[in-house]
Amino acid sequence: MATIVPKSSSAFFTLLRADFAILKANRRSAVLAIAVPVIILISWKGLVPKFGGAYVLSGAITFGLMAIGLMGYSITVARDRDKGIFQRLRVAPVPTWAIMASRLTVQLFMIMVLSLLIFILGNANDGITLQPKAYVFAFFVAILGGAVYLALGQLIVGLIKNPETVNATSRLVYMVFILVGMLGELKLLDFKGKNFEIRISDYVHYSPYGAVKMMLAASMAPDTWSRDTTTALLLSIGYAVIFAAIGIKMFKWNTK
Repeated sequence: MATIVPKSSSAFFTLLRADFAILKANRRSAVLAIAVPVIILISWKGLVPKFGGAYVLSGAITFGLMAIGLMGYSITVARDRDKGIFQRLRVAPVPTWAIMASRLTVQLFMIMVLSLLIFILGNANDGITLQPKAYVFAFFVAILGGAVYLALGQLIVGLIKNPETVNATSRLVYMVFILVGMLGELKLLDFKGKNFEIRISDYVHYSPYGAVKMMLAASMAPDTWSRDTTTALLLSIGYAVIFAAIGIKMFKWNTK
């Protein structure tokens, strides 16, 4: 009897439906990932008159992208690998690219939902209104920013096999990005000695956190786009490519 091998496109959409079903079943995790930026958006309402709406919106979306890439993607992939799900999929007539592309598509969907929700709540709760072209521009820039953190999540899960260690590492990186990013951006980590000065804020701007936030803020106010923003854009692309390349190369389909 001849073996029927499904088309790559059919296999991809079958996996995609299954992954969306898993997302629906684990909707509490998805809600928690989105809850953090929503809380930040609401609590930062008082900063709008001082720093502007773009600062608040970009900050909220940046924290959401980190949560999706680090807390969502890497931990989920590590858990499923430990359960042997990827190993079973690999012996099925399913292309390898379809397995990971399906996972990434679900995460991109989460990024789009997050961005739209922040824009809507920013207008309803904080009274932040952007130009129509700024919403479109920022939406696509958010996808690029999400790619940075998804690639970083891939790097973590590629270098570390143990799911508990992946969990702990992802949470640690997430907290470090939040603390160093926020404090460094406000220049609270700068140190000035008697004969020297250490300005952490200069480096934070070009970290994955700072670069993503900078280009998001500028995309929401296109007139403020500058050479520094272009540098942040190029850095973000570089981060995504490097993290993904290493993470994919080092990724193991099982924990053995």
